[in-house]
Amino acid sequence: MDYMSLPRVLSVSQGSPAETAHIFKGDEFLSINGKRPRDIIEYQMLVDEPDLEIEVDRGGLRQIITVEKLAGEPLGTEIESALFDQVRTCDNHCEFCFIYQLPKGMRKSLYMKDDDYRLSFLYGNFTTLTRFTEADLERVVTERLSPLFVSIHTTDPSLRAKLLRNKRGATSLRWLKEILQAGIEVHGQIVVCPGINDDLQFEETLIGILEEYPALASVAAVPLGISKFSTESNMRSHTISEAERIVELVGKFQEIFLSVLGRRMIYASDEYYLLAQRDFPAIESYDGFPQHENGIGMARAFEAAFNGDKDRAFGVKPGFFASVDGAPPLGYRSARISDGQPIHLARANRRSRPIGILTGSYGRRVLDPLISKHPRNDIRFVVVENNFFGGNISVAGLMVGEDLKNTLAGEPENHRYLLPDVCLSEGRFLDGLTPFDLPRPVEIVKTDGDSLARALMAG
Repeated sequence: MDYMSLPRVLSVSQGSPAETAHIFKGDEFLSINGKRPRDIIEYQMLVDEPDLEIEVDRGGLRQIITVEKLAGEPLGTEIESALFDQVRTCDNHCEFCFIYQLPKGMRKSLYMKDDDYRLSFLYGNFTTLTRFTEADLERVVTERLSPLFVSIHTTDPSLRAKLLRNKRGATSLRWLKEILQAGIEVHGQIVVCPGINDDLQFEETLIGILEEYPALASVAAVPLGISKFSTESNMRSHTISEAERIVELVGKFQEIFLSVLGRRMIYASDEYYLLAQRDFPAIESYDGFPQHENGIGMARAFEAAFNGDKDRAFGVKPGFFASVDGAPPLGYRSARISDGQPIHLARANRRSRPIGILTGSYGRRVLDPLISKHPRNDIRFVVVENNFFGGNISVAGLMVGEDLKNTLAGEPENHRYLLPDVCLSEGRFLDGLTPFDLPRPVEIVKTDGDSLARALMAG
């Protein structure tokens, strides 16, 4: 029998039906109206009912709790895990997989590879569909689990199997076609590896998408990240000319898709424009930023918010994460800092202090045009070199405590230092350190243009 955990209550909202019914933190739900949910998706469907009979395990004692509420009214509980049965781990062995490039000794959760369509639906994780089944298709279609996020990489079956190092990679995109035919919204991703699926292969993939998967909502082209711990000899960084070629092909096929389908569909990540030393496209060309959280159009979105455009909607929200009351935040959607955690900053005379913005080399290139026009003339960049991961890792989201410690040690003590919250998860950096381990006080700022603009003018 497969291992099954129980929905365990992490918190109960004040004034909620759960509090009224005397459900408490730590309670485990054995069944809801006689059914035991496999995951938070089924859990939400069960607790949406108006009258609930919940069998609870409370410290080894079982009891039945009756809850009376309106249909669709939130129960008011946050549950510890999104999945109660086993997570479908990834059985691909992609050469470009970043998890294989992590150093030893990090948090155990960082080494888990999932290829579970439910986590794709809940949190926007990309799945290759190599572990997808007929039963999964039936559930996706019947329950309308939309949107989903699928790793494509190439439409050439043999090349896809080679890239994934999994023979099922050659055939698993048949599920993508079935899902799209059922009217499920799907966003795709192509991790482009120089000399393998770039240039002509990338062009063939875009042709294949137009012919086989024209119903895709969007497709992102992203460059592979390589850390110093990579052992794959075939994996290397893009040259400037290779990045230019990807940008050119994306522009070419945007025009083709726009002409044939009425939308651009394919977008290159911001990193490609930085690598190619090209300007970012106009904000209108991102069509509402369908893959904003995948690094597509982040620079233009940040610029718009920094300049006061607070009303523009950025990105696609995974279906259930935007609505389910019990789903815990996971991964890069987890809380950047814990609620109520004090900002590590002496707040006296903030306005009179010079400001240092902590960021990676890519972040500086994005922010420099904005900061150069700012009315304050005492703002500077403190670029943090990523020695922890090394390789071509230059994004602010992968800054770690040790590199920040080494950088800040040589910085003046009486300056304000602004740190983007994107490099934190539950108050910790990827290497386990916290902002309180740093040698200078830092002010944690949400990673959006409006928040940075307000922080720069804070008094």
